[in-house]
Amino acid sequence: MAGRALRAIAALVAGGSVLAGPSAVADTGVEEAARHPCAAATSRCDGEIEVPLDWANPRSERITVAFAWVPRKDGSRPAAGTILANPGGPLPALGAVPEFEEALGPVLDTHNLLVVEPRGLGAATPLRCPGLDLERPESVAACAEHLGPRRAFFTADQAAADMDAVRSALGVPKVTFHGVSYGTAFAQAYAARFPDRLSGMLLDSVLIPDSDGYLRTPLRSNADRLDVACAPSAACRRLPYRGAEAVDRLARRLRAHPDPRVRPVTLISLANGLAMPMAGRSVNAAVAAYLDGDPLPLRRLTSTWEALPTMPLRGAELAGLVAYNCGDSSFPFTRTAPPQQRRAELDRHYAQDRPYRPFTIADLGGSVFGMQEVCHTWPASRPSPPVPPGTRYPDVPVLVVAGDFDTPTTAEAAELARRFPRGALLRVRAGGHNLTTGPSVDACVRAATRAFLADPAGHRGTPGCDRSTYRAIGSFPRTLAQVPAAQVTGLPARDRRVLAAAFATVADAAAMRDPLQHPAWLTSQPGLRGGELTFDDEAAVIRLDQVRFVGDLAVSGEIRLGGASRTGGEAAARLTVTDRDGTREVRLAWRPFTATEHPAVSGSYAGRRFTGTIPLH
Repeated sequence: MAGRALRAIAALVAGGSVLAGPSAVADTGVEEAARHPCAAATSRCDGEIEVPLDWANPRSERITVAFAWVPRKDGSRPAAGTILANPGGPLPALGAVPEFEEALGPVLDTHNLLVVEPRGLGAATPLRCPGLDLERPESVAACAEHLGPRRAFFTADQAAADMDAVRSALGVPKVTFHGVSYGTAFAQAYAARFPDRLSGMLLDSVLIPDSDGYLRTPLRSNADRLDVACAPSAACRRLPYRGAEAVDRLARRLRAHPDPRVRPVTLISLANGLAMPMAGRSVNAAVAAYLDGDPLPLRRLTSTWEALPTMPLRGAELAGLVAYNCGDSSFPFTRTAPPQQRRAELDRHYAQDRPYRPFTIADLGGSVFGMQEVCHTWPASRPSPPVPPGTRYPDVPVLVVAGDFDTPTTAEAAELARRFPRGALLRVRAGGHNLTTGPSVDACVRAATRAFLADPAGHRGTPGCDRSTYRAIGSFPRTLAQVPAAQVTGLPARDRRVLAAAFATVADAAAMRDPLQHPAWLTSQPGLRGGELTFDDEAAVIRLDQVRFVGDLAVSGEIRLGGASRTGGEAAARLTVTDRDGTREVRLAWRPFTATEHPAVSGSYAGRRFTGTIPLH
């Protein structure tokens, strides 16, 4: 993820587990008389404690660690438990308290919530490097020199000890750790050092420790994920080339005929983001269309994708993120080697192992994904694996939540779950990264994770969840003649084809406002083959002005998503469609965001009522 392509940098590193033995950090317990004043609070209390910079040396420099304590709502009886939560990043955590309160809901009636700011991030002892630029290796090296030897102690093993010190200061006997993304690294590092202080762990979007105990850095193109997006759809499976095979053909095509509007580096980013329905629904058909001589669908998709907001690559506050990633992770170079040797080993890995196949580094134009490009100039320091090799994993209930389109595969997530004697996997079909917090959580995941957190010991297994809101399309028809006719009665064949094309136009537009995940920052967009779309999210309306999904049919009007944009209710469209035979009024009512091959549609066509289905094109 270096260069312009660096996205969601925190989601690419992996995390720790159970340590027993002499290298464990010191006991952080405190006497009851020394408890923090927040322990007696009846509403949210923000506090700080002081801890040693180096937990192995109690006389080392003292630093400040901040936290937020949210006591249970029902104070009439003892707490049923305390949930120690971290939202990942690694980024400041305290701002995520409302997000966790929303995610946990009624669990907080009986359970306390504790969020600890990881050292070096946010307001508590922040690391800062003026002029830090993640695109410039020399800037990263200069940051390491600026921070000096103390940078070695801003890692998951030390942060886990900070979290336990806060737990002890509040007089909490045990916690259930809810970690998301990099939060799963903190959770596993905590379990490695304080297994007796855990009631359970909920690990969402896991980061996985490698054999050396450092966090695994996944370097891959994820072209095979296109097969996962296509598999449930008969229309998609009918494509002559799809998934990894289609991407391989596309790579060869672009190598022979470069297209500045379809950059390989964007395609790799797109393959990592298929949980966004606008991508998963159409990417296979768009690649097939490109190979068949129709570049518009893929160019539209990559253009939209390149407009996604990205994480800033410059800023003094990024020093903490770099310290954690470079200190906690394993890379395809020798940790203790000098930068020049690391660079050579990394280039050899790219050339020999081709992690981004079918693309080469030359195809990517020097822009590659991965913290390895940031960390190869960050000097190695003390050994600090989040999960030291040869550790035992604690015998506590553990629920690993994994989506089909997350950074690790569901098979890799299942392997991590099996490391725990009582580990279980919750697979989320069509799920991506961060499935338990934020606005796009679906009801199945929310119910399953709340049930686990409310009573980890009583957990008896969790069925999988399916958050599919679409079936992948199989084509981008260029003309009306290529559109499968609607399966309705009372209309002649050509009118049924016009009706199906009008529906395909509004379904394509509605996919840009899928309630689980959509580009909310995109307020307008050109139609695929002409016209203009405008998105009014406040009114839950999409307006169409002469939009051409197929070249010989123009559609104007509006789509009212209403409750469908949030609850899966019905949508309605009032349209004017124009083709060579003139202009007709069309009214449509249907239930969008459902995974079906034959959507049920009703309405009127030129004043004639109809009911039926429209096959997926």
